[in-house]
This record gives sequence, structure tokens and C-alpha cells, in this order.
Amino acid sequence: MSEEDGKFDSILFAMAAQHTGGVPEMLGTIASFLNRKTDFFVGGHEGEWEKLVLTVFRGEAKKAQEVADKKRKEKEAEEKRRQEVLRKKREEEEQSKTATVTELTEEEAESLQKELDAKKSKVEESPAATSSSPAATETPSDKANSDSEDVEPGDEGKLKPNQGNGCNLDRYSWTQTLQEIELRVPFDVKFTLKAKDVVVVIQRKSLKVGLKGHSPVIDGELHCEIKIEDSLWHLEKNTVVVTFEKINQMNWWDRLVVTDPQINTRKINPESSKLSDLDSSTRSMVEKMMYDQKQKELGLPTSDEQKKQDVLKKFMQQHPEMDFSKCKFN
Repeated sequence: MSEEDGKFDSILFAMAAQHTGGVPEMLGTIASFLNRKTDFFVGGHEGEWEKLVLTVFRGEAKKAQEVADKKRKEKEAEEKRRQEVLRKKREEEEQSKTATVTELTEEEAESLQKELDAKKSKVEESPAATSSSPAATETPSDKANSDSEDVEPGDEGKLKPNQGNGCNLDRYSWTQTLQEIELRVPFDVKFTLKAKDVVVVIQRKSLKVGLKGHSPVIDGELHCEIKIEDSLWHLEKNTVVVTFEKINQMNWWDRLVVTDPQINTRKINPESSKLSDLDSSTRSMVEKMMYDQKQKELGLPTSDEQKKQDVLKKFMQQHPEMDFSKCKFN
């Protein structure tokens, strides 16, 4: 639109404000003006005024359609870019979970094979002792807490979080950041799944995932409420991947649905979540929590305690005449 096209906008806006009946009433006013004050309708050949009106309005309609098409294409391109960003983000997270493979030399490989063969022969020689040994049976909760020398009261039996601060279960796994949850549900079928074969129902406080005609893998109440409008799901090689955003972005989930076993949120590593995805205020709060946690583990003062000590030190420097040797500070 050129400046010439919009030079009467203020006048037309003022007119429009006076027409409570909307566009039809305003067009009626313009037509009445042309009838009363000009020979627009009778000054030319019969029907010529009608052709002129159609030409003008069709021209403006074409411009409006071009603008609408442009906005639609821009919106589609933006959505495509957003989906690509999400895809790359998931690929990066998957790659970060993949263990690094170290290539062995021939000597190291031969030595390792001998060691494995020796262990295997020992197991085959004493199967009864192996099966009857109490240590041979280990529950998931025992395994979860075996890596930890100290289990705090109330955390007994809770599972250790996976590398993504979530939980790996028999039929699905999930990971989390403070902002969102990613759920992966693999299906062992002999054909390539399509969207029509899958049932995914995401509600604010519940989730259902499964195959059509089969009992759902997940069908229950979520641990906390989520944002439905920011929820997505797609298929990756017969695995349903569901991503949704938490409403409360200050707490870690200790389970996906209320019937799941709990994970020990004290063992969560905040560094494995992406701080760059958080807003500035939340990020600074999480970084402070991480710093204080490390200070406590090292037996050093937290950030708040350090501030108090700095204030006290400054005060003592400003008042050397005072004796602080008998003072006790907490």
C-alpha cells in the first residue's frame, strides 16, 4: 500500500466510527453521496457504473488475497522452522545420551576376551551357588540406591533418575527439564506404524498412549498439570514421542503418572537440563540452587552465608577499634 492509498484513512476512520451498522451502512452513505451530489449512476452508459464498482472492488480484493496468502505462507514457514528446531533438539538430546565408544587395541581386546571367558566358565561350573545366592536377586529399588552410600530418610526404595532426570521403565521411558517432559513409548510390531494406528490423548491432568484395538500402555492421571496448547507428539521408527510443557516450572517430577514408581529427585542433576531454555529469573534461581548444593557438599558456605560473612568482614574492617574475639556468629 502506498502513502497515496492511505492518505484518507483518518477521514474514513472517523466516518466508520459514525456508522454503527458497519460496512453495509457506510457503503450506503457513500452510494447516497454519489447519487445526490454527482451523476455517477446516470452520467455514463447503462451499467457502466456497475462495471466500474466491480473493477475497483475486485482489484482491492486481489490485493487483500495476496496479503492473506503471504501471511499464510510466512506462518507455515515459521511452523516448519519451529518443527525443525524441535527435531534437532531431540536429536541432540539423543546423541548426548549415547555412550562414547572407545576403540580397543588388539592386545586389549584379546585380554578382555580372556577375562570374559574365565568369568563365564566360573559361572557355568557353579550354577547352584549362583542361583541360591541372595546377592543374585536385586530389585530395581536396590539397584537404584546401590550407587549411593547414603540414602536420606524417606528416600528408601525410590529409583535413581536416568541420564535425562526421568525414569526408564519396562514399556516406556521419560526425561525432564524444569520446563518440559519428553516421553518415549516404543512398540514392537512387524510393520511401520502410522499416525492412524496410534491413540494419543493428552489432557491437562491425564495421558493416554497406545495402539488402536489394544490395551493402552499409559492411561492415567499425570503427576502434575501440563499446558495442552504446547503439547506435541510424533512417530520415530515405531516409537511414539510425546513432548509437553509443565505448568509449574519450579519443581522436578518424581513420576510421570501417579501409578509409576517414584524416582529420587534428590539425585537429579540440574546440569543435565538446558539452562539456556529457561527465562532469566528462573535460570538465575536454578544456578543459585546448583551453586549452594555444591558448596554444601564441599562443606563451604552457601551464597547467602557468604554474603553475611562479607557484610560482617566489611563491618569489622570499618571498626578496627571494636573487639570481636569473643563474639559468636551463626
